[in-house]
Order: sequence, then structure tokens, then C-alpha cells
Amino acid sequence: MASGRPYSLHQTLGTLLRGTGDPSFSFRPDGLWTAFTTPDGPVTLRLTAAADRAVDAAVDAQAWVPVPPPGSPACPAPGRRDDWSAFDEPDFHATLPRMVREARRRNLAVRLPSTGRVVDCLVPTILEQKVTVIEARRGYRYLMYRFGSPAPAAGSAAPEGLRLQPTPEQWLRIPSWEWHQAGVGPQRSATVMRALRSAVALERLAALPSAEAAAKLQVIPGIGVWTAAEVVQRTHGCPDSIAVGDYHLAAYVGSALTGRRTDDAGMLALLEPWTGTGSGWSG
Repeated sequence: MASGRPYSLHQTLGTLLRGTGDPSFSFRPDGLWTAFTTPDGPVTLRLTAAADRAVDAAVDAQAWVPVPPPGSPACPAPGRRDDWSAFDEPDFHATLPRMVREARRRNLAVRLPSTGRVVDCLVPTILEQKVTVIEARRGYRYLMYRFGSPAPAAGSAAPEGLRLQPTPEQWLRIPSWEWHQAGVGPQRSATVMRALRSAVALERLAALPSAEAAAKLQVIPGIGVWTAAEVVQRTHGCPDSIAVGDYHLAAYVGSALTGRRTDDAGMLALLEPWTGTGSGWSG
């Protein structure tokens, strides 16, 4: 991590939530609670920062597991090693549009998370393809409550209703009428099924560079540039994975950088000089 930088656990990991009703996460005064499944079994995890937006804030992780694994369970890398120094270099920063400089000034504590859990990120991202966010998140919540599992008990302090996302095997057993009940069309549900038949190989993508992982994701029919970018932004903390095909993103980038809306091709041309500075826009 770049020394002397402020850090916010809430702002950094907030991008992992699929809306405020995501049952696998809970932000509370005592920290960020989440639940997920590792190769060693399910985990309930609480992350706390010494002080939100403090410089180099220490992050404490406390985990509850039914059977202790040989090592510590993997947790969402909270972005403390994320390095914005190239983007914040004074000469470069001075060349940025006023809107971008102001956004950075107001969000100095934002970092990029890196969960390494490809399947957990891929499924809800597929559900968000070509539908409204409200529709996608409603369907995801329905499937989580219907087919997910209760998080490992963490005593009286744990949030009520915290749940684990279904495992790949559980996703694959969901019948067609339940996908329909969740409002997930056959094209998206088929993409989930197709992808999760290779779940073990998908998880191996976490060890690859982000560009290679994104390219391999797109080998699966139904997964394109937008889906792959949304995944590696979260699993690899990649700042240069641009969600091409997003309904709003190109217009936002064009307005921020030039004062005018643009399309995907125009957005990519505008962002090309920034590649590698840690300044890539995430969708």
C-alpha cells in the first residue's frame, strides 16, 4: 500500500454488495460482515477498520467456521495495497478535468477490492446482464434466500439472516421454474449453468493476471466484455478493466472528461492515455 494514504473499508468493499438487500453482506457499526464458502468450508467473516478514512488504517479480520481449516480462510483483500500514486502524481493530476480531480479529492480513501472468488462474483454479474439493476438484484435476493444456506454461527453479535451464496453444485440443481420465479430469463440462467459446469477451472482464474482471466472468461458462451470486466474489477482489483457495453458508463465518462456524452468507442479512446496509471474507470 502507498504509505500515508487514507483508507475506508466501507467505500472500498461497498462495491462487492449487490444492493443494500444483499444477504451475504451486512455493514454495521461493529464492522463489515460477510459469508462465503472456501475450499475448506463455509466462513462467516467480520472486517473492522481502526478508524474509517484514517491514514493507513489497520484492518482486523475475525472468522467463524464450523470446522477449523488447516490455514486461515481467504477473505476479501481489502484494497490496502492498492496504489494510486501514479494517478495522484502532481503533474499528471493537474492534466485531469476538473470533475475528475474533484471526485478524487472527495474519495481519497477509496481502494479497489480483490476477492479472488470468481464464481461468487460471476453469478450475480451474469444476472445483471441486459436488465435493470433493480430487477437483477431482486432475482439474486430471491435465489439467495431460496437456495443459499445460513452463515456459520458467530454468536449473538452476528447479523440476523446472513447467508452463504449457493455452491456451484447448488446453483446447477436449481430447476427452470425457480429461475422463472426469480425473474431470470432462460438466456441468463443457461449462461450461469454453462459457466458453473467449469467452476473449478473458473476459480483458478484468480491466480492469473486480470487481462488473461478476463479473456478466458469470455471463452464461455454468454460471457462478453462487460461481464468479464465487472468480474475482474472485483476479483483482481483491476483498475483498467472497462465495462464496455454498459448502458450508462460511456455517457458518464464522456461527460466527465469532455463535457459531452460519447459511445463505447469514444470512451475507449478517451481512456487509452490513462492505461496503467491506476486510473481506469470501473463500471
